[in-house]
Formats: sequence, structure tokens, C-alpha cells
Amino acid sequence: MRCHGNPISRRGFLSAGTFGGLGLSLPQLMWMEQAAAEQKHYDFIEAKAKSVIHVYLPGGMAHQESWDPKPYSPLEYRGEMKPVKTNTGEIFCESIPKLASIADRLCVIRSMTHGEAAHERGTHNMFTGYKPSPALKYPSFGAVVSHEYGPRNNLPPYVCIPNQPNEFAGTGYLSSSYGPFSLGSDPASSGFKVRDLNRYSGVDEARFTRRQSALAAVNRNFSTKTTADNVTAMDTFYERAFNLLGSEEAKTAFDLGKEDKKIKEAYGENQAGQRLLMARRLVEAGCRLVTLTYGGWDMHTGITAAMNRTMPPLDQALAQLILDLEQRGLLETTLVMVSSEFGRTPKINKDAGRDHYPKVFSVMLAGGGIKGGTIYGTSNATASEPEFDPVGPADLATTMYHQLGIVADKELMAPGDRPIEIVDGGKVLTDIVA
Repeated sequence: MRCHGNPISRRGFLSAGTFGGLGLSLPQLMWMEQAAAEQKHYDFIEAKAKSVIHVYLPGGMAHQESWDPKPYSPLEYRGEMKPVKTNTGEIFCESIPKLASIADRLCVIRSMTHGEAAHERGTHNMFTGYKPSPALKYPSFGAVVSHEYGPRNNLPPYVCIPNQPNEFAGTGYLSSSYGPFSLGSDPASSGFKVRDLNRYSGVDEARFTRRQSALAAVNRNFSTKTTADNVTAMDTFYERAFNLLGSEEAKTAFDLGKEDKKIKEAYGENQAGQRLLMARRLVEAGCRLVTLTYGGWDMHTGITAAMNRTMPPLDQALAQLILDLEQRGLLETTLVMVSSEFGRTPKINKDAGRDHYPKVFSVMLAGGGIKGGTIYGTSNATASEPEFDPVGPADLATTMYHQLGIVADKELMAPGDRPIEIVDGGKVLTDIVA
């Protein structure tokens, strides 16, 4: 939705000295004209992606043992794992053979870089596109998408599987009404049940409707007395909860029991498989951004054994997700993004592991208008720094928003009527956009 009205913003209006009922002098008119010229004008961007599945691997996944192996570097740099040829002629690590077999659908950025070696700060970067600031909390990708587009098909616009993974996946300076809906349970668990999704026994349709009407009356009374964010947010949460409870189609999206057993087995009946299968069901039904986490990738010791334990389920599930989306005609409109807060040190440490390393690491993208079979950027021979085309978190975020049809430098209003750009200074990676 766009408004083509007065190009003077609220800030420009006030700074131009315009007050109701007062005339304007010539200097004031000239000042107003200059203020109008300085306002941002946002061109329409056609969305290539309708949804995003953000697979976040907490702890810092090693790029050397996944997307960016270095088979010709000394042993202390390359590690024990071998490379494997992809179906495009590139190489990945042997830890991801199934993903290597569908590399023609993938884009791997091998030159991600930032300066934050602490988990919390690196996570902030990769969920917001911003460096951490003591002065302001920035909104996550999901909160921004929720703010810009809102719900679709009675489903929450932003969902976390199984729970909100960290504080930086929240709403930041935006209203808490744009926060995520968390499942509250792991889809891989035997007793999996999405919390607060079903009515209490004995509450039939008529009683449910009466309760909804009563709540609406109470909310109207509150809204006339306060504009506090927590009250507004609670109204929004209740409204969306009623929409979920009243829509069988929406509730069905969360029901993995509707999936064929063969599909479940193809994804893998484990955490990685069932979380990614749930993500596919949700974007297929109408969710706009789904964030899920899997595994623990902070491998300071025994990295080879740790990768051999943790990676196979992800390799199977992620490859199946991409093929499944493709077969259903959803890959073109669903952007799959796999990220971590940073990579791991170039050299294997004394404990046969790798330590935190934000100077260079890798991210994978697929679908949503991203060119498949693409390697963007390179790290140097020891995977210790970007050699060509470094990519910062702001660039990654800007590219993701661009694919969703969101102008990344659009200003949103923070507390105190402070206009803040969704992303500050990022660029669209045009070479990977189809």
C-alpha cells in the first residue's frame, strides 16, 4: 500500500514552520520547498518472494566444514574432512552431500563478514542487519515483515519454531504486536502440540462468538483511555488468536499429522526434519516469515566428530525442503536463508576444534528470485578473510528485503518520533538476483 499524497512528512511539515491557521512568509515557503526536496521518495519494488524460511544455526557454523572447504591449504587449516563435488562442478564439504547434489538450486555467499566475535552481538547482526547499539533495540527481520505486510490467510505473519530463539528475534523499537507467534513445542517431539491453538472443551461456536464480542467491547473501552503499546499489542494478540481459533484451515497448517508418512521420512523424523517440514507447511498456508533453529554449532573441541553428528540430519532435511518447495511450485516465491552468527577460526585449535571467527563465513540462499548455482564472493586460500566481494549483514538484509518488495532504507518510527531506516547502508547483491 502506498500513499501518493503530500510529499512533506511530519518532520518536514514541522521543520518548515507550518502551523494551522497561520500564514507563511516567502522565506518559510522557500524553506518548506527545500524540506520537501529532501524527503525520501520510495520507488515501488515488485516482490519476487512472498515468504521467507530463515534457518538459523546457533553457535557459529564452520564454513570450512560446510560451504567453503579449503582442500589445498595445510592440514591445520583445512581440517580432516574431505571436499565433495557439487552438481555444478564446485566443491562443498563432504558433510553436505545431498545439498551438493542440488547446488544448481543454491546460492552460497562465501564472503560474509562483520566484526563481532561474541555470540550475542553476532546474533544481533544476523537477525537485524544492524550493529548492536546501547541506545536502541532494532527489530528483527520477522518483526519488520510483520509490520510491513501483516497477516495472510488468518495465519500469524511471523512464526518461530519451536520458540523465539533469542532476544534479537523480537520487535526491537517496533510495537510488541509485531512479535512472533512461537509454537511452544518441538514438532519432532512425541507429544507435539501447538500451545493455545485449540478451544477449551465445552466452548462451542456460539459461546466462542459471545466471548469474542465481549472482549471486543472491553477492548473498545480500554482503547478510548490509553494508547499504551502493551494494551494495543494485547488487542492485536487477542484478535489474531481468535482468527486462529476460528479458522480450521489455519489450524490445519500446524498439524503435522496431515502429512504423509513418506514425506516425514524424506525430511527425517528428527529435529531438523520436522522443523523444516513444519516451516514448509506454514509458508504454504500463508505465513510470511518463519524462523527456525537447529543444532549447536559452537564446536571448540572435536569439530570433525561434532559435524558428523549434527550435519547429516540438516543436510537431508534442507535438501528435501528445497526439492519439496520446487515440486509444489513454491520455490520461486519462497526465499530460504541459512545463516549463523559467524564462522570458525582458520586454524584448528589444540582441542581439534575451531573458535569464534566473524571476519569471514558463509550464508546460503535459495529460491525467492535468487539465482541458483551461484557462488558469490570468495574467501582467501585459508578461509581467513574475504578475498573478493565482502558482504556485510546490512547487505544480506537489504537483499532479502528487496526480494520481499520492501525498501530497506525506508524509515520506521522509533520511540520519541525518531525515524530509523529499516537497514542503514546496505546494498542489493544484484549479481545473485534473477
